[in-house]
Amino acid sequence: MKSFKRLRIAAPAALGAAVLSLALSAPAWAQGYPARPVTLVVPFAAGGPTDVVARLLGAAMMKPLGQTVVIENKTGAGGTIAAAAVARAAPDGYTFLIHHNGMGTAPALYRKLSYNPLADFEYVSQVVDVPMTLVGRKDLPAKDFRELQAYVKANGDKVNLAHAGLGAVSHLCGMLLRQAIGAEVTTVPYQGTGPAMNALLGGQVDLLCDQTTSTTPFIKAGSVKLYGVTTSQRLKTLPDTPTLAEQGLAGFQVVVWHGIYAPKGTPKEAIDKFGAALRTALKDPAVVARLAELGAIIPPDDKLTPAGLQGWLQQETQRYAPVIKAAGQFAD
Repeated sequence: MKSFKRLRIAAPAALGAAVLSLALSAPAWAQGYPARPVTLVVPFAAGGPTDVVARLLGAAMMKPLGQTVVIENKTGAGGTIAAAAVARAAPDGYTFLIHHNGMGTAPALYRKLSYNPLADFEYVSQVVDVPMTLVGRKDLPAKDFRELQAYVKANGDKVNLAHAGLGAVSHLCGMLLRQAIGAEVTTVPYQGTGPAMNALLGGQVDLLCDQTTSTTPFIKAGSVKLYGVTTSQRLKTLPDTPTLAEQGLAGFQVVVWHGIYAPKGTPKEAIDKFGAALRTALKDPAVVARLAELGAIIPPDDKLTPAGLQGWLQQETQRYAPVIKAAGQFAD
């Protein structure tokens, strides 16, 4: 009987010690994090728009984070291969995902999706917004967007519109453009922005709608013909270029937004520290200047939070579902 009493008395003490140990270990873990390089997974090819942003920010985050940020390109299936891999990764604070609008379009675009973008991740922060440009091959007959509309309607499916693959933002922009113009064109998928741009430069396709981070150098070099920007206002980097809305497509707006995610269950301490390093990088004068050169826009502070990214993803998921359904373009 005495031993039973001793056991009953000892159990709460042991439980208290365990709770105290956990309470003390969390701050210790946080202080030691990160203890090794952190991987930032990019769902698209090296040299593409998202990759450019990831490498720029990753390099700037190393000092405030105190560790190397390793960029890993895991391509395929419109970014869903990378997203699925990160969703399954160990939630230890050493694997993150940077992704664009594709996180919001995937549920409607793919009939079979092995992850839930809204439920299977922790949210870190939005990153940058990148405007889109509509560009054409250098020798395309149309001199401006109004002439281009007439050219597309006259030639119909003989006009080829390239995109960086099913689920890419260039694909989404093309779907919206076709609906807005009210004319069918032939869409040509490529394995990434680089191959799509090369096809345009080589004259194999007529049009491409893609991010300023990839098109600006070719626009400034005069290698492609610029027909308009997809923002609600003109860009500071291309001040003489009218928006598509100005040129007759009222309300037309497509902006590429990026966010950073972690596997569900990643410790809050890791999310907070990685997010703080990201916000420090976004204030680095060199980063700000380079993003400005590329036409990228840093979101307001209220979007650079887990709650800001979560709310935006929910909104975008609802926005694009009817667009994709109307276009009737789905993937298994």
